[in-house]
Amino acid sequence: MQTGYYNAAGGMVTQFNRLEMIANNLANVNTNGFKEDNEVVGDFMRLYKESRDDLPNKDNTIEGAKFLNRTMSRVPQISEVYTNHTLGSMKQTGNDLDFGLSQEGVFFAVNTPQGVRLTRDGAFTLNDDGALVTKQGYEVLADDFFSSGGNISFDSRDSIIKSDKNGQLSVDLTGTAQFRLSKKLMIVQPQNLKALVKEGDNLYVPANGDMKEIRAESGALEQGFLEGSNVNAVKEMTAMIETNRLVGMYQKVMDSQMNDLNRDAIEKIAAKR
Repeated sequence: MQTGYYNAAGGMVTQFNRLEMIANNLANVNTNGFKEDNEVVGDFMRLYKESRDDLPNKDNTIEGAKFLNRTMSRVPQISEVYTNHTLGSMKQTGNDLDFGLSQEGVFFAVNTPQGVRLTRDGAFTLNDDGALVTKQGYEVLADDFFSSGGNISFDSRDSIIKSDKNGQLSVDLTGTAQFRLSKKLMIVQPQNLKALVKEGDNLYVPANGDMKEIRAESGALEQGFLEGSNVNAVKEMTAMIETNRLVGMYQKVMDSQMNDLNRDAIEKIAAKR
């Protein structure tokens, strides 16, 4: 068996997966609140050192040595995928229904057909019923949603909507210079960011119990601002060039293994006969 060929093939598959991740980051470079994905590429030796206590055979035994001889390979593979939750740049829009979060690890909560989801995209609007919704039409949740239900909605006469740093909304009283309190935006801080799963539409699926971590006094809300993506386009383009070059290198190795080495072996065998 030509292990070099299979090692190169495994490395190429890894780079294809990496290219897919880079392409997704670049596609969302202008998506509000998007967080880039990154990967850790390791080989079998590294994975073995991290999990050797879980191997099916004891170490320092004949069976363990046979197991390692059968499986030892330095094929590069993606051993970990993680999301970078650092802040993106804050962009001022002047729109009262745009909200940016100026702290890491906090999210808005929205109601989708699949259940409650989290998002950093605060580009909200009002639907035909006056409810505060995302651009996809998902209702934005108030901090009392789990206790009393309901949504955040406004009357057609509410011409001015204001919010403080904690998400407490207020609207103007028609014909006066005074404001009355309205609902309060739910701002959630999950305990374990690594447990969040991206679902699409810039949404995250929270882990069980993390929805209870509501920040009453977050001080993170910026009205009239939107958080941009934290994707560094220059870095991603550089990574894409590097990955494409690696794919080409692996392809040359595979070609050498299948053509040059095989041809050489066949010629030598034929000469001996």
